Amino acid sequence: QVQLVESGGGLVQAGGSLRLSCAASGRTSGRALGWFRQAPGKERVLVASVSWSGFSTYYADSVKGRFTISRDNAKNTVLLQMNSLEPEDTAVYYCRVQYDTNWNLGSWGQGTQVTVSS
Repeated sequence: QVQLVESGGGLVQAGGSLRLSCAASGRTSGRALGWFRQAPGKERVLVASVSWSGFSTYYADSVKGRFTISRDNAKNTVLLQMNSLEPEDTAVYYCRVQYDTNWNLGSWGQGTQVTVSS
């Protein structure tokens, strides 16, 4: 099973930027990759995804125009560039491999904490 390790989180002021990275050990070829986040007391939600080719992306409305997802298939990594961060972006961020339509299958990494202060 693919192991996922997220990094790059931290504490940043509103308006600042962070870049998250996720390293996958195992086969992800042909699979979309995504970034989810879970804020305290809320469900884990998909914020961005990228197809295997990198040409097709999805963004949740709340992050459109501020976040950019990309992947490097040679390095088996997926990145999330987060700009113009808002306190509402505070959450634990997780990456995931898409094995089914609803992203239900597969394991989770430990996540990386992003905290945005106002």
